[in-house]
Amino acid sequence: MTSKELLYVKTIAELGNMSKAAKKLFIAQPSLSQAVQRLEESLGAPLFNRTPGGLTLTHIGEKYYQIATQILKIYRDFEVFVSDENNLKTGRIHFGVTTHLGSIVLPKILPVFHRKCPSVEVRITEANSTVLEEKLIAGELDFIVIHSAPVCERVGFHYERMRRDPFLIVTGQDHPLQHKANILPNYPFPVLDLKHIREEPFLLLTKPQRIRQISDGILKNAGIIQPKIALTLGNYRTAQLLATEGYGITFVPMSYSQGVAYDKEPLFFSIPEQYEPYWSLSVATIPETYLSKADLYFIHLMRGVYTPPPAHQSQLNNNQALKHPFCKSFTQCLCLDQSVLITKKAAPSFRKTQLFYSE
Repeated sequence: MTSKELLYVKTIAELGNMSKAAKKLFIAQPSLSQAVQRLEESLGAPLFNRTPGGLTLTHIGEKYYQIATQILKIYRDFEVFVSDENNLKTGRIHFGVTTHLGSIVLPKILPVFHRKCPSVEVRITEANSTVLEEKLIAGELDFIVIHSAPVCERVGFHYERMRRDPFLIVTGQDHPLQHKANILPNYPFPVLDLKHIREEPFLLLTKPQRIRQISDGILKNAGIIQPKIALTLGNYRTAQLLATEGYGITFVPMSYSQGVAYDKEPLFFSIPEQYEPYWSLSVATIPETYLSKADLYFIHLMRGVYTPPPAHQSQLNNNQALKHPFCKSFTQCLCLDQSVLITKKAAPSFRKTQLFYSE
């Protein structure tokens, strides 16, 4: 078994399609098919079931795939070891990041990393959090940069949480829930206990999206196991706009609430801390996976930018920061990419900024 054969079988197994695997491997499909056929002939057993729906692994193929994954990881670990011995003069890092966080993290971190490690090759996979977690488990990535939260963190992962972003409830301006909310210290908006939303219609995102996963976790923590779902959407922005029109209520991270051009001003409510209503910009790793010096240096750079020092954190807790355009009191603007003073006068131009990322 050669390293190419191991990679061929692993790629085909994961994609379930010969043409897609050939495209990913940058080889012609007939050449890939012939290589797999020769391998099966040398083994004396088929590795794949050929079905109208695609290729699936046989019993022997499943064992081959497991071994291929382990051997290829050993190869990668050795390359990392050589890179470390060369003190970052050569090598490669391969990490994953969500599209939204990529637009925030990469412009700040990559230029600094490249100046320190100009000869280290950087490979980046962009996908949603769920896909990236699967790729990390499969050993395809060194680490991933995602949003995580206690309500949806996986067993066997290590999450280094760097910056927290609270989730809010969004409703229309005249929603009666406003009469059940209370002003409490250290919350940016009136606080609404989730016992008051049990019978409300919800606007939720699709299940693979991290916002939906955290929304489900918040509802579960509140004992709302089967919420009334008015609509399932793929775009958090659409959910917020519908909420302002009275179609239902929705959850949104505070930083995302600021990038929507609202026709009608929404009502925002903070959620009590007991329901764990937040996510954090996090670096996720598998504890037994070897991280190179280059990996650790990249994470170190992120830590320096996105982990607030104690004095700054104290300032946030005292709400001595910025004014959200629809907030009645001063609070910290949790936009991860920049801090901007927003006043009522500046709010209209700010609302023209539109973000279309969805996790």
